[in-house]
Amino acid sequence: MSQEPTRGDGNDGHGPGEWEELLRSLLGPQAADEAIAAMRASGLDPSAMSQAAGLPADRNQLMQMITQMQQMMAQGAGEPVNWSIAQDLARQTAAAGGDPSVSAAEAQRVREALQVADLWLDPVTDHAPAPGPREAWSRATWVERTLPAWKRLAEPVAVSMTRALSEVLGTQAEHLPEELRALTGGEGPLRAMVDQMGAAVFGMQVGQALGALAREAFGPTELSLPLLEAHTSALVPANISAFTEGLDVPEDEVRFYLAVREAAHARLFAHVPWLPSHLLGIVESYSREIAIDVAAMEEAVRDIDPSDAEQLRQAMSGGVFALERTESQEAALLRLESALALVEGWVQHVTAQAVAPHLPHAVALQEMLARRRASGGPAEKTFAALVGLELRPRRLREAAALWAAVEQERGVAERDAVWSHPDLMPRAEDLDDPQGFAAGRPAEDDTAQDLDAALAAIFAEDERRTSDSADPSAEGEEGAGDPGSEPGPAHED
Repeated sequence: MSQEPTRGDGNDGHGPGEWEELLRSLLGPQAADEAIAAMRASGLDPSAMSQAAGLPADRNQLMQMITQMQQMMAQGAGEPVNWSIAQDLARQTAAAGGDPSVSAAEAQRVREALQVADLWLDPVTDHAPAPGPREAWSRATWVERTLPAWKRLAEPVAVSMTRALSEVLGTQAEHLPEELRALTGGEGPLRAMVDQMGAAVFGMQVGQALGALAREAFGPTELSLPLLEAHTSALVPANISAFTEGLDVPEDEVRFYLAVREAAHARLFAHVPWLPSHLLGIVESYSREIAIDVAAMEEAVRDIDPSDAEQLRQAMSGGVFALERTESQEAALLRLESALALVEGWVQHVTAQAVAPHLPHAVALQEMLARRRASGGPAEKTFAALVGLELRPRRLREAAALWAAVEQERGVAERDAVWSHPDLMPRAEDLDDPQGFAAGRPAEDDTAQDLDAALAAIFAEDERRTSDSADPSAEGEEGAGDPGSEPGPAHED
C-alpha cells in the first residue's frame, strides 16, 4: 500500500496540512475551519503552528497520534471526568504485575471465611449479618464494583479543576489576537476541546489512583467508606496473599481476621441506614468547596506540550490544591475524621472480641493494620493528592476505647443502639472523655426528661378536651353553677 504524501510547503515534513488535519480530527470540520480562518486572519502560519506543537513529520506517526487523541476526546464528552479512560486505566494499573482470576478454591476459602466471621460476630454485636452475598474479587473486579461510588466522590473535584483550568486559559488567551480569543472563550471550539482534554486528564488521574487502591485494598470497606450500594461482603485474595508475605502469621489466620473486619463493616453499613449517605455526604460537601491554586496550575502547565496528555496529568497530579481550607471545609473535615474514627473504632472493638478465642495472632494483626491505616499506603496518598483529602481515622484508639466504655457501662445492646440515630452518636469532644459519654450526659438527660414531661402534659390536656367534647354528661357536670344550670348544694362557711 502506497503511503499518502505529506501535505505542506516546507521541506521538513511540516505544513499546514498536518495542523489542519489535527484540528479537524479534534474539533470537527466546521469548528476547525473557523479556527484555521481565525489563525490566518491573525497572520499566523499553520506550518509554523505545526512545528510549534511538535507534530511528527512522519505521516504514519501523525495519524497514530490523531487516532489516539480522537479516541480520548470522543469518550465521556460533556462529563467533568472521562470515566471511560478512568475505568480502562484503573484496570490496567490494577493488573500491572499480574491480576490472576480468582480460582474456585480461593473463592471457596473466602466464602467460608466470611461465613465463619459472621458466626464469630453474632455473640458480640446486636447488628445482624449483612443480607448480601459473600464474594471473592480480583483487583479488576474491585475497580468495577466500586467505580460508581468513586464517580460520586471525584466529580466535584473535577468540576473545580476544570473551572481553574478554564481560568488559566482565559488569562493566557488575553494575549492572543481577537479572532483567536473568540475561539478560546465561552463556548468556542478550542475551549470545548480543552474541557474535553481536562476531563481526559482527570480521568487518567482517577484511573491511576483507583488502580493503585485496587492493588492494596482487602475489600470494599478498606477506607471505612460505603463503596457499594448492595450489602455485599467481599475480599481480594491476591492482596491478602501479598500482605501476608514476610509476616510470621499463617495466611489462613490473616484471611479470617480480615473477613471478620469486612463482615463487621458490612453489618454496620447494612443496618444503620443513615450512615452510608452521612459519610459520603461529608466527603462530597468537602470536595465541592475545594479551592484550586490557579497560580500553581498556571506554573505547572506553562512549559509542557499540551498535546501530551501524560505530561498534563503529571503536571496536575499534585500541588494544585489551595493550602488554606474554608471554615465549612474545616468543619466537614472534623466531622469526617470523627465519623471514620467511630466506624473504625467500633469495627476494631467488635473484631477484637470476635477473634480473641480463635486467632492466636489477633493482637499483632490489629496493631499491624492500625499502623498501616495511620501511616497511609501509597494508594491512599495518591487518593489524598487526587481529592485533597486524607481518609484516616486519626482518633481510632480513642474511638475504640469509647465503644468499650459504653459496652461496659450499658451492655452490648445499648452500645449498638447508639447507632440508631445520628443525634445519639458521640461528638468529637466525647472522644476526649469516653467514660463521661458512657455514663451519659446528665444535663442533657435532665433537659430531655423535662421536655418529655412537658410534651406528656400537652398530650394529656388535648386528650381530656377531646374526651370532654365527646361526653355531654361531663359537660353538664362542669357547667354546674353556670347560668341556666341546676343550683348545686349550698356551701357552709
